[in-house]
Amino acid sequence: MSSVQFLIDFVFNLYLMVVLLRLWLQFARADFYNPFSQFVVKATQPVVAPLRRIIPSIGRLDTATLVLAILVAGLKIVALNLVLGGVGLNILSLVVVSLVIVLKESLTLVMYVLILRAIMSWVSQGRNPMEMVLGQLTEPMLAPIRKRMPDMGGLDLSVMVVIVLLLFIQKLLGDLFGIF
Repeated sequence: MSSVQFLIDFVFNLYLMVVLLRLWLQFARADFYNPFSQFVVKATQPVVAPLRRIIPSIGRLDTATLVLAILVAGLKIVALNLVLGGVGLNILSLVVVSLVIVLKESLTLVMYVLILRAIMSWVSQGRNPMEMVLGQLTEPMLAPIRKRMPDMGGLDLSVMVVIVLLLFIQKLLGDLFGIF
């Protein structure tokens, strides 16, 4: 049964990260004509487009995409509950746990993007179009830390500082909610 649980968890988390990436791309106003951005948009557009007709955006926040992320997290909980033969779900607890899952996956996504950007900076050296989008997403987090850090002789430790902060936040939320 754990293999089925793993598969359900993996598939829902993967799609949830793509949905959260779309939300992040829109919030950061990243280049939507980039091939990486186009993949994210095309993977989520069939579900986001109908939701946008019902749920309007609030400023720069695409609430339809946010609702989709919460729905994906909720469907993950329901699917895991059905497979594991769990008890009935309370709608309020389902919404709260879905929000916590979205928050957890958001922090994990930011960490993955930071690690991917660091690795790509060593390998591609600016030749990959994906590197530009990753820079647009992460630079607002890294620039303030980079300004405050002492000169390390060309070594940029701002990514490591942000990752340590994200891990601390995840551990803190784990202490508070117990499911991280």
